[in-house]
Amino acid sequence: MQLNRSTDIALRVLMFIAVRDGRHRVDDLAEALAVPRHHLAKVVQRLQHTGLLTTVRGRSGGVELEPGAREIPVGTVVRWFEGDDEVVGCEDPPCPLRGGCRLRSALHRAHEAFLRSLDEVSLADLVHDPTGPVLLTIGRRPGDTGTP
Repeated sequence: MQLNRSTDIALRVLMFIAVRDGRHRVDDLAEALAVPRHHLAKVVQRLQHTGLLTTVRGRSGGVELEPGAREIPVGTVVRWFEGDDEVVGCEDPPCPLRGGCRLRSALHRAHEAFLRSLDEVSLADLVHDPTGPVLLTIGRRPGDTGTP
């Protein structure tokens, strides 16, 4: 299964912010994570609607992780961004194998198993070593000594 671009960005944003306390500007996140600002802003807005991020407008504004967000199962985030679509579509156009095909149910079971395995992993699990220290180096400029 391949995750869509928004899901990938959402997970990267959550991981990045989870290891860095404080408020982060969307422009800085887009640059650090190497994603288009416009796309990242849409993802941040969706994450804010889920209750995982808080957004603050204005000069000292930005986004920050909500308390307790580190405990969210990764499977939940993937479901929010991927939706409930089946792995394979059999209706449009109608598949001639629909009546006797076992592929659809096999793919459905595999998809559910994939999501259940992600339910066992929290955001906090994703940012433990060795990932956490790597995330701390992303977005630093030469000469930075502290956490950006």
